[in-house]
Amino acid sequence: MITKKNKKEVVIKNFRNSNKYRKIVHKYIVGGAHTYSKGDDQFPKLSPAAISHGKGSKVWDIDGNKYIDCSLGLGSVSIGHANPEITREVLKEIRKGLNFQRPSRLELEIAKEFLSILPNMDLIKFAKNGSSVTSAAVKLSRAYTSKNIIAFPKDHPFYSYDDWFISTKKNNSGIPKEIRKFSVTFDSRDPESLKYIFKKYNNKIACVITEPENLKPIKSECILEIEKITKKNKSVFILDEMLSGFRSDFPGSYTKLNLNPDLTTWGKAIGNGFSFCALAGKKKIMNLGGIKSKSKPRVFLLSTTHGAETTGLSAGKAVIKMYKKKSIITHNKKIIKRVYFSINKILNQFLLKEYIKVYYSDWRIYFEFLDKNKNISNNFKTLFIQEMIKYGILFQGLFFACYSHSNSDLRKIIYAFKQSSKIYKLALENGIKKYLDGESIKDVFRKYS
Repeated sequence: MITKKNKKEVVIKNFRNSNKYRKIVHKYIVGGAHTYSKGDDQFPKLSPAAISHGKGSKVWDIDGNKYIDCSLGLGSVSIGHANPEITREVLKEIRKGLNFQRPSRLELEIAKEFLSILPNMDLIKFAKNGSSVTSAAVKLSRAYTSKNIIAFPKDHPFYSYDDWFISTKKNNSGIPKEIRKFSVTFDSRDPESLKYIFKKYNNKIACVITEPENLKPIKSECILEIEKITKKNKSVFILDEMLSGFRSDFPGSYTKLNLNPDLTTWGKAIGNGFSFCALAGKKKIMNLGGIKSKSKPRVFLLSTTHGAETTGLSAGKAVIKMYKKKSIITHNKKIIKRVYFSINKILNQFLLKEYIKVYYSDWRIYFEFLDKNKNISNNFKTLFIQEMIKYGILFQGLFFACYSHSNSDLRKIIYAFKQSSKIYKLALENGIKKYLDGESIKDVFRKYS
């Protein structure tokens, strides 16, 4: 366990500019942010409202407070903020122009490069966000199978902002009720639940889309069985590597677990924060979105003005190069392992293992926060985030590592975790109202404000 105490304890108290920002931002931006999980309702009152800049493993808020970043842009930053090698390559392309009437020469270059590291994937299509490529994948699946229903795990947090996914959530206002019948869910820990779905909707399921690994680790046998069941029922097997890509392994979990998906979707860490996403897959399916095939009706797949903007492509190229040259996966997994070992010692010390649940995989750590009655609690989650932020750790209940995280960062993270655990223990004993400032965070998928 890392026990070395900082020479000078820094407690962040000044959020003056953040408080001003919070008061006016909702007058101009719907939801106050362009990603719901970055919104005010997902953070404590005592937290940064906006980030000024980042460098390596650190970010600074608009009050000048510095934080060690554990959230890393929803997991999108795997190397570090404003990495000079990546920035240099992006700037080269910016000076040449970003968007043209015909494809940039980079498109073919990066397509070849990306496909060279993706076993069994024949063709690729680039986009700017993850929802675009997951929705493109399910559309291809429907066209390829001539079936309509999409199946995905109910215990995975997010696949798309599009109707096929959001129709299953509480906040599905604006989506026709009829859409809901085309999406069905199963339990990723129980392949038998998928068998039941296939039996219930006999020969109607176009695809199964799933992440290869869950927030709460599951046995690899489960995902292997899910693949087997899907293919046995002649449905398209889609692996969403949005979170696991360039984190669980290089390129992702499907190679580590020896899976053979029909389609794969990529984003986040593959661009180190730049907007670079991709759909890759088997030729027999992907060609339906092309302009050459005459065997089946064409799929209008992805057609976006900025989908292959040269900034994202050049960032992706630089990231792949760095992953080939440096031991980024190994470094990041060492960070995760050391943090996990240390926080377990702390939770044992404060007798909190029944109240702070830790779900560890070798590439990320996920936390659940429980109240005195051992029920999952947004109040206690908010308190812990509040305390971590107080000690200069930007944390949101999930820990990712990046190549820029240092031993000094780890000492500060563990120190903050210990201080936060002390307050958590007191809150359990004395009541949370004495320790939590402001309202608790809310569920993203809720029906009303």
